[in-house]
Amino acid sequence: MSQDKPRQSLESIAQQALEAVRKAGASEADVLLVEGDDREVRVRGGEIEFVKQAQGRGLGIRALVASPGGIQTAIVSTSDLAPDVVERMAHEAVALARETAPDPLAGLPDAGFATDRPALALFDPADRGVPIDARIADARRAEDAARSSDPRITNSEGSQASSGFASVVYANSKGFLGAYESASHGLFSEPIAQDEGGMQRDHWSTTARALRDLEDAAAVGRKAARRALRRLGAKRVATCEVPVLFDSRTAPSLIGQLASCASGYSIYRQSSFLEGRMGEAIASEGVTIIDDGRLPGGLGSKPFDGEGLPTRRTVLVRNGRLSSWLLDCYSARKLGQASTGSAARGTGSAPRVGTTNLWLEPGEKTLEALVAELDRGLLVTELIGMGFNPTTGDYSRGAAGLWIERGEIVHAVEEITIAGNLLAMLKSIDRIGGELEWHGRTASPPLRVAAMTVAGA
Repeated sequence: MSQDKPRQSLESIAQQALEAVRKAGASEADVLLVEGDDREVRVRGGEIEFVKQAQGRGLGIRALVASPGGIQTAIVSTSDLAPDVVERMAHEAVALARETAPDPLAGLPDAGFATDRPALALFDPADRGVPIDARIADARRAEDAARSSDPRITNSEGSQASSGFASVVYANSKGFLGAYESASHGLFSEPIAQDEGGMQRDHWSTTARALRDLEDAAAVGRKAARRALRRLGAKRVATCEVPVLFDSRTAPSLIGQLASCASGYSIYRQSSFLEGRMGEAIASEGVTIIDDGRLPGGLGSKPFDGEGLPTRRTVLVRNGRLSSWLLDCYSARKLGQASTGSAARGTGSAPRVGTTNLWLEPGEKTLEALVAELDRGLLVTELIGMGFNPTTGDYSRGAAGLWIERGEIVHAVEEITIAGNLLAMLKSIDRIGGELEWHGRTASPPLRVAAMTVAGA
């Protein structure tokens, strides 16, 4: 991966592309250059199923051309960074922009670009030299631990380890140039349990910016095995309305769906059930939801967003009340507001709204304590399908989990559907656990919705 000298080379390429697109006739322009080095291995049983290593660079050029009706915009991308190719792509971007419809609200940010370099712990330099054999060894340890934990673990879908490094350079015609480096490491295990009643699978994973912050590989395998074993004997339950607990693996999906509905694009297009509810109570009083792009070590952390503005901490919901949208410059202009530094961008796409590190503030009790409080209900451990309507908030998804009677888990549950309305669900959250575990860029402690329809037998 790039050290200081290669990074300067990446910045030079970005500057060349920016100069080329301006010379080709763009009124404004920006460029995004990403260099990646990814490694991935999977072990199944005693065999290595695959080893992958990929390195690549990608350059995205956005040309903005002023016209009487507004700004005409086009984006081109290439993985060939030869100077003549970059020059040609810059001219193509401008030519394409001149064929598009003008938009009076398009354009770069007016000002306020990031000027600081916060210490975000996005990678550990010591991890750069990790040999592929070390990641194979991690996958083997997880696989062996899962398979040896119980005789009923008879097979697996494999255990997988990955490491990825990236260098990002963004520059625009208003004088901003920024760069940062990051890393992400993961370990995943998915064993299969079997008894006379049939087979069940489940998984566990760990992800972190630094290898040292990953869970122990053997512990990952054992946790995955325990989750698979507890699903043996699963059955459907009769259709009913009961309290529903979401564990730390499934609860984040609710938080992510809420955030997508708080995107400025969803609001100005009137395609969100949150439209017109700013300042209203949309959740129970204990619910506070935060998006923070500067969380040290966060998997979504970065010093600046896809438009060069500083990332920041944004409280979407404070004590149950909707308190902010997530905005990039375009959606902010549409709503007459200011960007929240929430622009995300790929080399081949325009800026859009995205979350960084998104979480629900935890409470105090453990998941075990929440289970013990419940006289009868469902603990959801897996969600299936995408049954959510962001315009109405209607929610219906396939699920699997564990059935609770008198404070104890009595059997596993499968082939059911849970249904409700996200707004009503948020308002009826009556318990929030204290265990905030980060398995990705969105996290939530376990939470309980007071009542949902469980459709089963």
